[in-house]
Amino acid sequence: MQKPKHHKLRWLIGLSSLPLFATIGAFAIAPMSESEPIETAMVSESLQLTLPESHPDTAETESYWREERVRAGDTLPALLGRMQVSDKDAETFIRNDESAKPFFKLRAGRNLSTHSAADGKLLELRYIDTDGNVISLQRDGDSFRVHNTEPQYSSVTVMKSGVISSSLFAATDKANLPDAVAAQMVEIFGASIDFHKDLQKGDRFTVVYDMMTQNGEQVKPGKILAAEFTNAGKTYRMVYFIDREGKAGYYSADGKNLKKAFLRSPLEFSRISSGFTIARFHPVLQKWRAHKGVDYAAPSGTKVKATADATVETIGKMGGYGNVIILKHNGKYSTLYGHLSGFAQGLRKGSKVSQGEVIGYVGQTGWATGPHLHYEFRVEGEPKDPLTNVVPVASQLAQTDAIAFKKLSAERSHMLDLLHGTNLAKFE
Repeated sequence: MQKPKHHKLRWLIGLSSLPLFATIGAFAIAPMSESEPIETAMVSESLQLTLPESHPDTAETESYWREERVRAGDTLPALLGRMQVSDKDAETFIRNDESAKPFFKLRAGRNLSTHSAADGKLLELRYIDTDGNVISLQRDGDSFRVHNTEPQYSSVTVMKSGVISSSLFAATDKANLPDAVAAQMVEIFGASIDFHKDLQKGDRFTVVYDMMTQNGEQVKPGKILAAEFTNAGKTYRMVYFIDREGKAGYYSADGKNLKKAFLRSPLEFSRISSGFTIARFHPVLQKWRAHKGVDYAAPSGTKVKATADATVETIGKMGGYGNVIILKHNGKYSTLYGHLSGFAQGLRKGSKVSQGEVIGYVGQTGWATGPHLHYEFRVEGEPKDPLTNVVPVASQLAQTDAIAFKKLSAERSHMLDLLHGTNLAKFE
């Protein structure tokens, strides 16, 4: 019996479908199978590739700028090595040429910059010294040249505060206040506060000052713009102001000039070995006698300053005073400086000196058992206690500048107030 044609057609369709199902099945199970090896074949063909042209002088044309912070104990060769500079010619020049000597006076914490080729050849070496000058060593053919460029500064305002727990300088160190700013603060408030004997634990200070920067690096501090000092519960505040005539000074919030006609101390902030007394046991004469002045203990060679504008009345040796200078000031005032090791160059009787000008140096001449300055403040020839005697005040702020000062004082006082009630030692 003959099979129907449509049955034969279904049979043919079924046979032709087997490869499709086999393919689908293989696709489904191949990823799961790890035991069956996969047949592979390697094909190798030659390809024509276009390569970049070779430049044998790439090491000379490529260059890099690098910057490294100087660490304590660093040497210049060590720094150059860290910055991948290897140039014997440069090292020889720096070592032997006088103009390159500043590169051997690198200061820890400052930055050194190099511009070098890929092979380590030095193209330029750059450093900012302690005065802010840019010292640059540049390659010039087979040799080098050194350029010294005066600094181009930018200025930022810095605010810092601190609390005295042991000493002023311990507090300023903790607040990271530069010594130059601390010295300014002592000088500014020295007419109102005796930093030799009046400081107490818990005294506070806040300072607003300019900081000179160069290429983002702090170089040196500038002027104090405003400051506040609380001593024994009493607060003193001052603001820096330049009047219409160009005269600069520090004034209290109500416009009073903080500058006195006389400095309270003829030395920079230092320890007093003995204060003013009616009588004391003299270490040389070994008997009680009046000690009509103040002794400032200080290392030999410490600078001694004139406490006010004056004329030199006496200069030379004088008995127990040893080397002495007596200055005659306006009116009834005079000052004496004894036990000096020497005098300022060119100083003689009749010379004119200005307040703060160096007139001599601490020594141990005359009846002195150790290096110190003996200082007397005299009124009509009679010694008076310079630490307690009322000192005449210098000129006051002119009324015509009062409006401008009041505005500036309000702005800077606000900056000082920002640190009140905070525990910040530094706010920049």
